[in-house]
Amino acid sequence: MSDTVTDQGASKRAILDHLKRHGPSDAVDLAKKLDITAMAVRQHLYALESEGLVSFKTAPPHGGRGRPSKLWQVEQPADAMFPDAHAELSVELIGNIREVFGERGLDKLIARRTEQQISSYRAALSSATSLKDKVKRLARLRADAGYMAEASADGDGFLMVENHCPVCRAAAACTGLCRQELQVFQAALGRDVVIKRTDHILAGARRCAYHIRQK
Repeated sequence: MSDTVTDQGASKRAILDHLKRHGPSDAVDLAKKLDITAMAVRQHLYALESEGLVSFKTAPPHGGRGRPSKLWQVEQPADAMFPDAHAELSVELIGNIREVFGERGLDKLIARRTEQQISSYRAALSSATSLKDKVKRLARLRADAGYMAEASADGDGFLMVENHCPVCRAAAACTGLCRQELQVFQAALGRDVVIKRTDHILAGARRCAYHIRQK
């Protein structure tokens, strides 16, 4: 393994990306998944910890024997390394719109954005022949928009996970942006589909997750 600054930076980013997508993990699992040594992973994790980008919690050892393991997780300052959709500008614009046009004006703007998203998503999903295909295409659209979205089978339906929210600060300043997501997904996937949000970043979860199934 090369010790160049570039390689080290790429390894740190790969670690952050994995933790962001998959949640807490120990150094051994990270090493296996990223195909680098556990020692190198630990060095990168401690460096990231010193920067305030990750932290760990102690967990019981596998099988109940041996030393406790450290489960590492991404901390909020690391969000700056992922797409943020110009967070400061978005929050400022929301404040200005609310001040000039009031809540009603802001609601109208959100409603217009919702209509545009529904139209765009419906067009992208129009040729899908199954719910599985629709959910995969929707996840791809969200991934392209910076949400680090993934879709997988889950029980009687599918799970779409958004591991990052590129508009998190804007959504915190204007909760209507989150409220309209379910409306957009419902309209895009069809009335014969049931969608339930099971995890929500603004509620303190590490991700947003949606369980999607046929009625």
